[in-house]
Amino acid sequence: MNAPHPVPSRLAATEAEAHRLDADDPGHRHLFLVPPADGGRYAEAAYLAGNSLGLQPRATREELLADLEAWSRLGVEGHLEAERPWLPYHELLTLPAARLVGALPAETVVMNSLTVNLHLLMVSFYRPQGRRTRIVIEDSAFPSDSYAVRSQARFHGLDPDSTVVRLRPRPGEDTLRTSDVCDFLAAEGDTVALVLLGGVNYLTGELMDIPAITAAGRAAGAVVGWDLAHAAGNVPLSLHDWDVDFAAWCSYKYLNSGPGALAGVFVHERHVGDPRLPRFEGWWSTEAATRFEMTPTSRPPATVEAWQISNPPIFAMGPVRTSLELFDRVGMPALRERSLRLTGYLERLLDEVTAGRPLTVVTPRDPRRRGCQLSVRIGVGSANELTKRLRHEHGVIADAREPDIVRFAPVPLYSTYHDCWRVADALAATVEADS
Repeated sequence: MNAPHPVPSRLAATEAEAHRLDADDPGHRHLFLVPPADGGRYAEAAYLAGNSLGLQPRATREELLADLEAWSRLGVEGHLEAERPWLPYHELLTLPAARLVGALPAETVVMNSLTVNLHLLMVSFYRPQGRRTRIVIEDSAFPSDSYAVRSQARFHGLDPDSTVVRLRPRPGEDTLRTSDVCDFLAAEGDTVALVLLGGVNYLTGELMDIPAITAAGRAAGAVVGWDLAHAAGNVPLSLHDWDVDFAAWCSYKYLNSGPGALAGVFVHERHVGDPRLPRFEGWWSTEAATRFEMTPTSRPPATVEAWQISNPPIFAMGPVRTSLELFDRVGMPALRERSLRLTGYLERLLDEVTAGRPLTVVTPRDPRRRGCQLSVRIGVGSANELTKRLRHEHGVIADAREPDIVRFAPVPLYSTYHDCWRVADALAATVEADS
C-alpha cells in the first residue's frame, strides 16, 4: 500500500507521475508476495533485487501443498496415481522451459543446480586436444563459473592460469564489446576448445550478443556454451535458432522459483543422441520405457534427458512448474516490452540523481544491450553500507556487489514505476551531492 498523501521530493519527476504510469502499465504485481518495508513511509518494500532472488508467486504455496498432500495420501503410489504423477513430473516443465529459452522440447530439461549442470555439460563438451585447450570466459564472470572452468582445466591436467582466458573490457570501459570477443576468436580461435560466457553479465547487466558470439566461436571450431542465469526470464532467447551448443540457467532469480531452486539445461539437437559424446549417467539417464527392466546397461534416449542422472526432487520441481506456467501465460515478448519501458524510466530518473553525485551507471545505455538491470558504481563509501541505508531508511531493497556496485533490477512481472521512483528518491536523499 502506498502512502495516501505525497510528500516533497528531491526529484523533478513526481510521485503522482509514477502512479499514473502504473495505472497505464500495471504489470502483474498482484500475482506475487511483496515483502514488507523495513523502513521508510510505505507498507511494502520497493523490491529491486529480483536479479538475486525473485519474489514468491502467490500460487506457489497452494500448489506445493497439493503435491505434499498427495504424498501423505498415496505414499509410494503417488509416483503413478497423484494428480501430477511423480514419475513423469519433470515432463510438466519441459514444454514451458523450452518455450522460455527458444528451444525444442527434446533439447530442454530441468534438473540439478546451475554449476552442477555446467560441470555435467563440460564433461561432454570440454574436450581439450592438441593446441585446442583454452576456455574463454569474461573477466567479470560470476565467481562460480570461474571456479568451475578452472577446476575443469585442472581435471584435464592443465594449468588453469594459462588455460582459462579472461576477456576484459577496453581500458576505461565497463563492458565487453562483442567485436572484441569476435576478433579474439578470429585471431586465436584455433587454440580455443570452449567459449563459456554469461548471456547477461551479473555485475554490469550487459546483454551479450549471443547469436553473433556463438557464430564466431563455432566458425573458429570451438564449442559455445552460455550461462543464462541472468538471461532466462529476463530477455527473449532463441537458443535453437542461434545454434548454441549448450546452455544452463538457474530459476531462482527472474524465474521466481525459490532460493536454490532447480536449474535448466539446453543441448542442441545435433548433439543429442550422439554416441561419441561422453556423459555421466545414472538412474534417470536411461529410457523411461525400459527404466524398470533394471538392466545393468543404460539405454539413453536421443534427447537432453540423457544428461539426467538422478530422479527429480518433486517438491523442488513444483515451484519451478508454477513459475514457468506464469511465464507461459504472460509471455516473454510482453515482458520484454514492459521491461524496456520500466528500465528506461528508471534510467531517466537515475540520470537526474547521478548528475552532481559520486554515482555512475555502468550498464549499457542502449536498451538492446541490457536486460532489466541497471548497475550503479558508487564513488564514496561501500556498496553494502549504501544498500543497508536504502533498506532501513527508505524500504528499498537492492543488491550490493562489493566494493562499489549496487544493482537495481526493475523486474517487469512485479516491479512498478513507483518502485523505480522510490529508488531514485532514496538515492537522492542518501547520497550527498558533490560539493
